Parts: sequence; C-alpha cells; structure tokens
Amino acid sequence: MRPSPAAGAHLGSYAGDVSPELAWKWVQAGEAVLVDVRTDAEREWVGFVPGAVPVAWKQWPGMGLNPDFDGQVRDASGGKKLVFLCRSGVRSIAAAKRASELGLEAYNILEGFEGDPDAHAQRGRKGGWRFRGLPWRQN
Repeated sequence: MRPSPAAGAHLGSYAGDVSPELAWKWVQAGEAVLVDVRTDAEREWVGFVPGAVPVAWKQWPGMGLNPDFDGQVRDASGGKKLVFLCRSGVRSIAAAKRASELGLEAYNILEGFEGDPDAHAQRGRKGGWRFRGLPWRQN
C-alpha cells in the first residue's frame, strides 16, 4: 500500500503522510524506524512509544533546532524508511522534509502522538497515536 499525502499536501518534499496504524505496521514488520522528534521533556512527561528512536527536532527549553539532528537521524535510519512522530504532526513534517533532503526515505505520521485539540482545547481525545490504541508508556 503506497501512502498518499493528506489532501495532496506536502507531495514532493518528503515521501508522504501515513496513518499511525500504517506506521506501526511498518515498524513491526521491520520495514521502518519510528523516530520521535518531540523534546525529551515531552516524552518524559506526556508519554513515549517503546522502541522509538528519540531525535528531537527542537530542544527544550527555548525550542531551538537540534544542531545534531542530521547525524542522529542518519544513524537512526539503518537503511530503512523513517516514520516521524511529534505531538500533533507539525514538527514531524519539518523533520521528514529535512531527512528527505539528506537522501533518506521519510514519512510524517498523521495526527501525531496526542492528536488535535478538541472543543475544550484538550489533546488526546481527537486522533493521535495514543487515541488509536497503539503502544505507548508513561513514566
């Protein structure tokens, strides 16, 4: 199954957008590496996917770009396609674009870890990795 970009967005700058379920299927099959581009603080406080490779796109505090991103993501790939996860699917698009510029096959995971905010501006109830019942843990 070839993933297609959501509503035609982002085509050409990276390999595409995939559902959380498809990303997990690829990871389980050994076809892809899951790269979590959230900050260390987010993974520690909100939750993380066991086995995901932590490579922050931006670093806490200050949210400056991770100067080691290129090397870390190259090391993570191991020749496999990469599926990028962030909170809501925004930083993971930027990370997938950068990984593609580095010559890697990179996909954005739609909805992110927490999904979109609901009517009460709260995440976790409207899409996302956790909402979809995929593996995650919390310290």
